Amino acid sequence: MPDGEVYKPIASQAEIGKQEASLEQVISMTRQVIRTDKAPAPVGPYNQAIAASGQMVFVAGQIALDPRLGDVLYTDDVAKQTEQVMANLEAILTAAGATFENVVKTTVFLADMNDFAAMNAVYAKYFPEDTAPARACVQVSRLPKDVLVEIDCIAVINN
Repeated sequence: MPDGEVYKPIASQAEIGKQEASLEQVISMTRQVIRTDKAPAPVGPYNQAIAASGQMVFVAGQIALDPRLGDVLYTDDVAKQTEQVMANLEAILTAAGATFENVVKTTVFLADMNDFAAMNAVYAKYFPEDTAPARACVQVSRLPKDVLVEIDCIAVINN
């Protein structure tokens, strides 16, 4: 939302409960790491490509918002913000019946590329290099609520 406005869904709790219940029956997906020496090797916890089959889950970009308070946490610490972002991603993946192992692609948006190493150190705790998803990381001029990092992801799960 522009200027960090918080979106309030119109769906009722009953509708949300039905959606969550239907997603609880999801099982793991087929996933294969793709590597070639004819392209540059990864320089961090990501792979060149992932081939996957199953249902795709597109997780919207997450920032360091506390889901209970609706406030940005750790306004000047990119590592702590990244921890909160990963917690938010994990909660959404769990609701979809997925885990970080199901993630096939991430995009990391940084307000300052000088924060890359600090963000990457936290990110690496969630994605081991040998099975990590494909990833893009870019510096942007501004993020919602002036956070330091935002991450979105795509996961694949089987029905």
